[in-house]
Amino acid sequence: MTYRHRGFTLIELLVVIAIIAVLMGVLMPALHKAREQGKDVICRNNLKQIGLGASFYAEAWDFHLPRGAAGNRAWYTLFMDFLAQKPIGNDYRTVDIYRCPSYPDKRQTVCYIVNGWEFNSRSDRTGHEILEHTRLTDCRRPAETLYLVDNENGSWRAIITSATDDGINRCDIWSPSHLPMSENHDVTQGRRVARARHKNGCNTLWLDWHVGWMAAEDMTLDMWRWKR
Repeated sequence: MTYRHRGFTLIELLVVIAIIAVLMGVLMPALHKAREQGKDVICRNNLKQIGLGASFYAEAWDFHLPRGAAGNRAWYTLFMDFLAQKPIGNDYRTVDIYRCPSYPDKRQTVCYIVNGWEFNSRSDRTGHEILEHTRLTDCRRPAETLYLVDNENGSWRAIITSATDDGINRCDIWSPSHLPMSENHDVTQGRRVARARHKNGCNTLWLDWHVGWMAAEDMTLDMWRWKR
């Protein structure tokens, strides 16, 4: 009896390749979604850890919290004594807690920005920057008041790698043009809140220290009012 060794025909190979292509087309979006969800979880955990450090800081300093950067004393430098991770000298590239893994430019070490917005009255719709600390207890609605959010990326946004880099004084929010729906790309007045860091919005840390997500179009000026 003669045995014939039969291999795959060209048609069979093409069918197998087509099946693999279909499976890849189905699986790749799911894998991408899972990867982005993982990054989102890390970002939210970072904000929770920063919130914990901020609450420790407030307890140590008569319930005062930093807002805008006065000199080289930005909020992220002041919290370092209350966080597990430490910079090497002024180099913040070893402090992963300030990094959002979804930030496009991997050189960025400060991926969050702080509430540095002060208003003269309840009817004030413009406000101004505040540089000094503010008492946490002055905020009557902490669960409805933003403290930290995702930092926007763009050519107008500074890349921070150390405590003395140019641009540390632009890691705060204090103008309507800084909000996520703004189209302003000016270095000082341009958009600072990430419009679409996670899905179509950004992650947020509120003054009662809960963490959430917000669509860009849902963020309002009133969410930044410390006193209402």
